[in-house]
Amino acid sequence: MPLFFVKEKEDTAMPMPKVFEERLFPILPSIIKHFGTPFHIFDEQGIVDTGEGLKLAFKDIQGFQEFYAVKALPTPAILQIMRKLGFGLDCSSPSELMLARQNGFHGEDIMFSSNNTSAELFSMALADGGCILNLDDITMIDKVSKFPELICFRYNPGERRTGSQFIGNPVEAKYGVSHDQIIEAYRQAKERGARRFGIHTMIISNESDYRYMLETIRMLLEVIETVSGALGIKFEFFNIGGGIGIAYKPEGKPFDIDALAIESKALLDKFEQKCGYMPKLFMECGRFITGPHGALVATVVNRMSKYREYVGVDTATTTANPRPAIYETAYHHITILDRNGQPKHGSEEVVDVVGPLCENSDKFAKQRLLPKTEAGDIMVQHDTGAHSPAMGGNYNGWLRPQQLLLCADGTVELIRRAETINDLFATLRFKRKVMRGSK
Repeated sequence: MPLFFVKEKEDTAMPMPKVFEERLFPILPSIIKHFGTPFHIFDEQGIVDTGEGLKLAFKDIQGFQEFYAVKALPTPAILQIMRKLGFGLDCSSPSELMLARQNGFHGEDIMFSSNNTSAELFSMALADGGCILNLDDITMIDKVSKFPELICFRYNPGERRTGSQFIGNPVEAKYGVSHDQIIEAYRQAKERGARRFGIHTMIISNESDYRYMLETIRMLLEVIETVSGALGIKFEFFNIGGGIGIAYKPEGKPFDIDALAIESKALLDKFEQKCGYMPKLFMECGRFITGPHGALVATVVNRMSKYREYVGVDTATTTANPRPAIYETAYHHITILDRNGQPKHGSEEVVDVVGPLCENSDKFAKQRLLPKTEAGDIMVQHDTGAHSPAMGGNYNGWLRPQQLLLCADGTVELIRRAETINDLFATLRFKRKVMRGSK
């Protein structure tokens, strides 16, 4: 098993799909007139097409299953699309579990992968139909009071470099059972009554080269063979996690999902010939499924000329899309439209696109070459369908924007309303509670 996989070159990425632009831009002025700005809008048809494409790519791998990562876009209307596609859900918190169950996901439809978990949360996860429990550490075994028949462990391989700033070097990651502990973890689980077994890992994020994911598959199959040989158990499935990237920049290339599927099948066939059985292949993509099919739409409200040229919009990075402020290399393509919804052309300028936050990191784009922009124009920021609204917060008291769905039939529906001041102040309304010191 190669511990180091060297990239030949750094891949970049592409903006939102052209078909989404073609569906959205002609009706955008009407949408803005009806709903106002700012808002995120998601393309139902694009999400469905990507989901169906994923299933088609892996159709020759028996038992293949996608568990959509709820953290990417935790909105019920989006989870309903996942249900129609036949996907499960990957959850990692109490609220994500609640969302899953409220939207018709139960039992082994849910993969629960939490970190630094309490005994109470494990009890919640195993109640109400249960889930596939994915334990993140060997010490978690003793926190599960009623041990399930089916158990999974998240595996951390240690010194294995991926070049990803989002995950980093697995040695430094807080996630997963170490290589030296993995056999013992399954031994203890077996002693506690587990009879069905799975294994999980996730050591890449937003990766554009399919060979990284292929090496993950190769690695997990080798671990399965080792654990099976030591304990005499068979693995029902292995979950390669998420991390499949999308194209964010115009000059980049999309992830080759077909090549991954074809070469994965070859590895599984070899495993079956050697070991006599074939575990099911699971994955938990979020960004790949919905990322390209979302856009942030905001109105340009201000122009400023200082030491740089600034274009100010009516929402903040913290509320609408924190990724450019959090990750130094995060890039989201921007299209500037005029008041009539037509892409602007002609003279260009280098600007910072900024929000109203009292933080200098509140920048949707830095030193970006854009068409000459003025107040009243529309900013469309591409590829915000994953980890953009989901990461939003309320610093400075700014409010998270509404979310819309461009439905497959051409209608546009509000699927999450904008936050209000009353929402923000709700936690300030409470019954006074005081603990007085004892004498």
